[in-house]
Amino acid sequence: MCRHLAALGNPVAADLLFDAPHALRDQARTPKHQPVGRTNPDGWGAAWYPRSSPVGATPEHYRTVTSIWDDRAFVDTARAIECRTLIAAARLASPGLTLAATSNAPFVAGKWAFSLNGHVEGFDGHVGRALRDAISPPRAATLQSDTDSEVLFALVLDQLAVGITPGGMAPADALAAVMHRVTAITTGRVNLLLTDGDAVYATRWGNSLFTCGSVVASEPLDDTTNWTEVPDHSLVVVDSDDTRITPL
Repeated sequence: MCRHLAALGNPVAADLLFDAPHALRDQARTPKHQPVGRTNPDGWGAAWYPRSSPVGATPEHYRTVTSIWDDRAFVDTARAIECRTLIAAARLASPGLTLAATSNAPFVAGKWAFSLNGHVEGFDGHVGRALRDAISPPRAATLQSDTDSEVLFALVLDQLAVGITPGGMAPADALAAVMHRVTAITTGRVNLLLTDGDAVYATRWGNSLFTCGSVVASEPLDDTTNWTEVPDHSLVVVDSDDTRITPL
């Protein structure tokens, strides 16, 4: 499993990652809603869009195999970050997968950043081969890890037609299409999280997911009653207007 979050609207990076009562660091070390695994020790990462960055800009990006609760050096970095959007994830690697920074979310391609909280059943066998075979050959050649996360991101990018041709799917439709492809051939916990800096798109499929204002997170960051639990098998879109939750 993993824990992940994203937020729009000039979020305070240090608060989301380290300072909130149940910030990502605490969710990683002492999760309250994680059905598999007691901690998420296998590294973490973040991607953020600086406030001054133009629409369509590639986010700043950081990944490490150090657990988030041991990564004390980044706390000071987080306090200096001024961003308009942040996405971050703490990893519990699936058995047999490589422990490397390049295997950790968020994955970034152009303006897009992506995370998976979960695990695709059978990914180490025929399911993984089928999903890899569905990726366009040019994009398949760019994969840097052995993770289901990066494969699903590649499939999303293909649906968005990033780097291929104009006229790809809308982001929410792209996530839904990939979810339908995965769930047609296997089971698993497949919570996807995608952003281009201007909106956040997420799925809840088997793992916990909550919203509060412009924040989407695996777990509430505090004990207030402001958090809404997203129903299972749902799609979430958060933008400057509102938060919309629809069935998948």
